[in-house]
Amino acid sequence: MRCTCYCNASSYDIPNLFQYLQRLGQTQLFRDVIHIQIKEDKQIKGDVFYFSYGSIVCWGFTEEEEKEILASTKEFEKDPLPKIELDEFTFVYGDTIKIEEDEIFLHNKNTLTKLAISHGIAQSVKLSTFEEIIQKTIEHTKILPLALAKHGKIPLSRKEMSRKMGEIFIERSFVNLHSEILDTPEFFWDYPELEPFYRRTAHYLDVTKRAESLNKRLSVVHELYEILSSEMNHQHTSRLEMIIILLILIEVTLAIFRDVFHLI
Repeated sequence: MRCTCYCNASSYDIPNLFQYLQRLGQTQLFRDVIHIQIKEDKQIKGDVFYFSYGSIVCWGFTEEEEKEILASTKEFEKDPLPKIELDEFTFVYGDTIKIEEDEIFLHNKNTLTKLAISHGIAQSVKLSTFEEIIQKTIEHTKILPLALAKHGKIPLSRKEMSRKMGEIFIERSFVNLHSEILDTPEFFWDYPELEPFYRRTAHYLDVTKRAESLNKRLSVVHELYEILSSEMNHQHTSRLEMIIILLILIEVTLAIFRDVFHLI
Protein backbone atom coordinates (compact mmCIF):
# COMPACT_ATOMS: atom_id res chain seq x y z
CA MET A 1 0.00 0.00 0.00
CA ARG A 2 1.05 3.57 -0.68
CA CYS A 3 2.08 6.20 1.84
CA THR A 4 2.68 9.52 0.12
CA CYS A 5 3.51 13.01 1.32
CA TYR A 6 2.93 16.19 -0.66
CA CYS A 7 3.97 19.75 0.16
CA ASN A 8 1.98 22.07 -2.07
CA ALA A 9 1.63 25.33 -0.12
CA SER A 10 3.24 27.59 2.44
CA SER A 11 0.46 26.66 4.89
CA TYR A 12 -3.13 25.45 5.24
CA ASP A 13 -6.07 27.40 6.61
CA ILE A 14 -6.57 24.82 9.37
CA PRO A 15 -9.77 26.20 11.03
CA ASN A 16 -11.74 26.44 7.78
CA LEU A 17 -10.26 23.24 6.40
CA PHE A 18 -11.30 21.40 9.55
CA GLN A 19 -14.89 22.65 9.23
CA TYR A 20 -14.96 21.56 5.58
CA LEU A 21 -13.56 18.08 6.26
CA GLN A 22 -16.01 17.45 9.09
CA ARG A 23 -18.75 17.21 6.47
CA LEU A 24 -16.87 14.51 4.58
CA GLY A 25 -15.99 11.98 7.24
CA GLN A 26 -14.66 11.21 10.71
CA THR A 27 -12.31 14.09 11.47
CA GLN A 28 -10.00 14.87 14.39
CA LEU A 29 -7.74 17.81 15.23
CA PHE A 30 -4.38 17.09 16.87
CA ARG A 31 -3.00 20.56 17.68
CA ASP A 32 -2.17 21.90 14.16
CA VAL A 33 -2.77 18.62 12.33
CA ILE A 34 -6.09 17.47 10.90
CA HIS A 35 -6.80 13.77 10.50
CA ILE A 36 -9.62 12.44 8.39
CA GLN A 37 -10.43 8.78 7.92
CA ILE A 38 -12.01 8.11 4.54
CA LYS A 39 -14.36 5.18 4.09
CA GLU A 40 -15.47 3.33 0.98
CA ASP A 41 -18.49 0.99 1.09
CA LYS A 42 -18.52 1.39 4.88
CA GLN A 43 -14.94 0.09 5.04
CA ILE A 44 -11.95 2.21 6.00
CA LYS A 45 -10.17 3.18 2.81
CA GLY A 46 -7.29 5.19 4.27
CA ASP A 47 -6.06 8.05 6.42
CA VAL A 48 -5.14 11.61 5.48
CA PHE A 49 -3.18 14.04 7.67
CA TYR A 50 -3.12 17.78 6.89
CA PHE A 51 -0.25 19.72 8.49
CA SER A 52 -0.56 23.45 9.11
CA TYR A 53 2.70 24.18 7.24
CA GLY A 54 1.33 22.98 3.90
CA SER A 55 2.15 19.26 3.91
CA ILE A 56 -0.32 16.41 3.51
CA VAL A 57 0.33 12.70 4.16
CA CYS A 58 -1.92 10.07 2.59
CA TRP A 59 -2.04 6.43 3.72
CA GLY A 60 -3.65 3.71 1.61
CA PHE A 61 -4.74 5.54 -1.55
CA THR A 62 -3.94 5.23 -5.23
CA GLU A 63 -2.17 8.05 -7.05
CA GLU A 64 -5.42 9.09 -8.76
CA GLU A 65 -7.25 9.20 -5.44
CA GLU A 66 -4.47 11.32 -3.94
CA LYS A 67 -4.78 13.84 -6.76
CA GLU A 68 -8.52 14.07 -6.07
CA ILE A 69 -7.82 14.63 -2.37
CA LEU A 70 -5.37 17.44 -3.18
CA ALA A 71 -7.79 19.07 -5.62
CA SER A 72 -10.69 18.92 -3.16
CA THR A 73 -8.86 21.04 -0.56
CA LYS A 74 -6.97 23.39 -2.87
CA GLU A 75 -9.02 26.43 -1.80
CA PHE A 76 -7.62 26.11 1.73
CA GLU A 77 -4.00 26.41 0.61
CA LYS A 78 -2.13 29.61 1.47
CA ASP A 79 0.57 30.72 -0.97
CA PRO A 80 0.58 27.60 -3.17
CA LEU A 81 4.04 26.49 -4.25
CA PRO A 82 4.95 26.67 -7.95
CA LYS A 83 6.18 23.08 -7.74
CA ILE A 84 4.65 20.36 -5.55
CA GLU A 85 7.23 18.49 -3.48
CA LEU A 86 6.58 14.73 -3.20
CA ASP A 87 7.93 11.72 -1.33
CA GLU A 88 6.60 8.18 -1.75
CA PHE A 89 6.74 5.09 0.45
CA THR A 90 4.98 1.76 0.74
CA PHE A 91 3.72 0.33 4.00
CA VAL A 92 2.76 -3.07 5.37
CA TYR A 93 1.71 -4.41 8.74
CA GLY A 94 4.01 -6.68 10.73
CA ASP A 95 5.30 -7.49 14.19
CA THR A 96 7.64 -4.53 14.66
CA ILE A 97 7.83 -0.92 13.49
CA LYS A 98 10.71 0.03 11.19
CA ILE A 99 11.56 1.72 7.87
CA GLU A 100 13.78 0.02 5.31
CA GLU A 101 14.34 0.96 1.67
CA ASP A 102 11.36 3.33 1.65
CA GLU A 103 9.03 0.67 3.07
CA ILE A 104 7.32 1.34 6.38
CA PHE A 105 6.54 -1.60 8.64
CA LEU A 106 3.74 -0.90 11.15
CA HIS A 107 3.04 -3.05 14.20
CA ASN A 108 -0.58 -1.89 14.46
CA LYS A 109 -3.29 0.07 12.63
CA ASN A 110 -3.48 2.80 15.26
CA THR A 111 -4.11 6.27 13.85
CA LEU A 112 -1.69 7.87 16.33
CA THR A 113 1.12 5.57 15.20
CA LYS A 114 0.60 6.72 11.62
CA LEU A 115 0.46 10.33 12.78
CA ALA A 116 3.77 10.01 14.66
CA ILE A 117 5.46 8.69 11.51
CA SER A 118 3.65 11.25 9.35
CA HIS A 119 5.18 14.06 11.38
CA GLY A 120 8.67 12.94 10.37
CA ILE A 121 7.71 12.45 6.72
CA ALA A 122 5.90 15.81 6.50
CA GLN A 123 8.87 17.64 8.02
CA SER A 124 11.23 15.95 5.57
CA VAL A 125 9.20 17.02 2.54
CA LYS A 126 8.81 20.57 3.86
CA LEU A 127 12.57 20.64 4.38
CA SER A 128 13.00 19.67 0.72
CA THR A 129 11.11 22.82 -0.32
CA PHE A 130 13.44 24.93 1.85
CA GLU A 131 16.49 23.22 0.37
CA GLU A 132 15.31 23.95 -3.16
CA ILE A 133 14.56 27.61 -2.41
CA ILE A 134 17.97 28.24 -0.86
CA GLN A 135 19.85 26.28 -3.53
CA LYS A 136 18.17 28.32 -6.28
CA THR A 137 19.09 31.52 -4.46
CA ILE A 138 22.72 30.46 -4.21
CA GLU A 139 22.83 29.42 -7.88
CA HIS A 140 21.26 32.68 -9.07
CA THR A 141 23.57 34.87 -7.01
CA LYS A 142 26.89 32.99 -7.05
CA ILE A 143 28.11 35.20 -9.92
CA LEU A 144 27.99 38.27 -7.67
CA PRO A 145 30.91 37.47 -5.31
CA LEU A 146 32.88 36.16 -8.32
CA ALA A 147 32.36 39.47 -10.14
CA LEU A 148 33.34 41.38 -7.01
CA ALA A 149 36.55 39.35 -6.67
CA LYS A 150 37.44 39.70 -10.37
CA HIS A 151 36.42 43.28 -11.14
CA GLY A 152 36.20 44.88 -7.72
CA LYS A 153 32.53 45.71 -8.17
CA ILE A 154 29.17 44.07 -8.79
CA PRO A 155 27.80 44.59 -12.33
CA LEU A 156 24.34 45.68 -11.20
CA SER A 157 22.61 49.01 -11.12
CA ARG A 158 21.37 50.36 -7.79
CA LYS A 159 17.80 49.41 -8.74
CA GLU A 160 18.81 45.88 -9.78
CA MET A 161 20.83 45.47 -6.61
CA SER A 162 17.88 46.61 -4.47
CA ARG A 163 15.65 44.11 -6.25
CA LYS A 164 18.17 41.30 -5.73
CA MET A 165 18.50 42.16 -2.04
CA GLY A 166 14.71 42.09 -1.71
CA GLU A 167 14.53 38.63 -3.30
CA ILE A 168 17.24 37.26 -1.01
CA PHE A 169 15.61 38.81 2.06
CA ILE A 170 12.19 37.35 1.19
CA GLU A 171 13.56 33.85 0.62
CA ARG A 172 15.74 33.92 3.71
CA SER A 173 12.85 35.22 5.83
CA PHE A 174 10.51 32.54 4.46
CA VAL A 175 12.82 29.78 5.67
CA ASN A 176 13.57 31.46 9.01
CA LEU A 177 9.88 32.04 9.76
CA HIS A 178 9.09 28.37 9.15
CA SER A 179 12.22 26.82 10.64
CA GLU A 180 10.40 26.02 13.89
CA ILE A 181 8.56 23.21 12.11
CA LEU A 182 11.82 21.25 12.10
CA ASP A 183 11.77 21.05 15.90
CA THR A 184 10.13 18.14 17.71
CA PRO A 185 6.36 18.67 17.24
CA GLU A 186 4.36 19.72 20.29
CA PHE A 187 2.07 16.77 19.58
CA PHE A 188 4.58 14.59 21.46
CA TRP A 189 4.10 16.59 24.63
CA ASP A 190 0.70 14.93 24.80
CA TYR A 191 1.84 11.52 23.48
CA PRO A 192 5.47 11.05 24.61
CA GLU A 193 5.18 7.28 24.12
CA LEU A 194 4.90 7.87 20.36
CA GLU A 195 7.99 10.06 20.05
CA PRO A 196 10.36 7.12 19.36
CA PHE A 197 8.38 6.39 16.16
CA TYR A 198 8.85 9.98 15.04
CA ARG A 199 12.54 9.93 15.97
CA ARG A 200 13.08 6.75 13.98
CA THR A 201 11.41 8.27 10.92
CA ALA A 202 13.30 11.57 11.20
CA HIS A 203 16.58 9.66 11.58
CA TYR A 204 15.86 7.55 8.50
CA LEU A 205 15.14 10.70 6.47
CA ASP A 206 18.19 12.57 7.87
CA VAL A 207 16.01 15.49 8.98
CA THR A 208 18.50 16.72 11.61
CA LYS A 209 21.58 16.59 9.34
CA ARG A 210 19.69 18.22 6.48
CA ALA A 211 18.45 20.96 8.80
CA GLU A 212 22.04 21.65 9.87
CA SER A 213 23.11 21.77 6.22
CA LEU A 214 20.23 24.15 5.49
CA ASN A 215 21.38 26.48 8.25
CA LYS A 216 24.87 26.56 6.71
CA ARG A 217 23.37 27.47 3.34
CA LEU A 218 21.32 30.17 5.02
CA SER A 219 24.59 31.57 6.36
CA VAL A 220 25.92 31.70 2.79
CA VAL A 221 22.78 33.54 1.68
CA HIS A 222 23.18 35.93 4.61
CA GLU A 223 26.76 36.64 3.51
CA LEU A 224 25.53 37.34 -0.03
CA TYR A 225 23.00 39.76 1.40
CA GLU A 226 25.78 41.49 3.36
CA ILE A 227 27.95 41.72 0.23
CA LEU A 228 25.15 43.38 -1.73
CA SER A 229 24.39 45.72 1.16
CA SER A 230 28.06 46.75 1.44
CA GLU A 231 28.36 47.24 -2.32
CA MET A 232 25.22 49.36 -2.37
CA ASN A 233 26.55 51.52 0.46
CA HIS A 234 29.85 51.82 -1.39
CA GLN A 235 28.10 52.90 -4.59
CA HIS A 236 26.05 55.45 -2.65
CA THR A 237 29.15 56.83 -0.92
CA SER A 238 31.03 57.03 -4.22
CA ARG A 239 28.12 58.86 -5.83
CA LEU A 240 28.04 61.38 -2.97
CA GLU A 241 31.80 61.90 -3.27
CA MET A 242 31.46 62.55 -7.01
CA ILE A 243 28.66 65.05 -6.40
CA ILE A 244 30.77 66.88 -3.78
CA ILE A 245 33.80 66.96 -6.10
CA LEU A 246 31.62 68.26 -8.94
CA LEU A 247 30.19 71.01 -6.71
CA ILE A 248 33.69 72.02 -5.63
CA LEU A 249 34.83 72.17 -9.26
CA ILE A 250 31.86 74.35 -10.15
CA GLU A 251 32.57 76.65 -7.22
CA VAL A 252 36.29 76.92 -8.15
CA THR A 253 35.38 77.58 -11.80
CA LEU A 254 32.97 80.35 -10.80
CA ALA A 255 35.60 81.86 -8.52
CA ILE A 256 38.14 81.90 -11.35
CA PHE A 257 35.72 83.59 -13.73
CA ARG A 258 34.85 86.15 -11.06
CA ASP A 259 38.34 86.96 -9.78
CA VAL A 260 40.52 86.49 -12.88
CA PHE A 261 38.33 87.30 -15.82
CA HIS A 262 35.88 89.59 -13.95
CA LEU A 263 33.03 87.96 -15.85
CA ILE A 264 30.77 87.48 -12.90
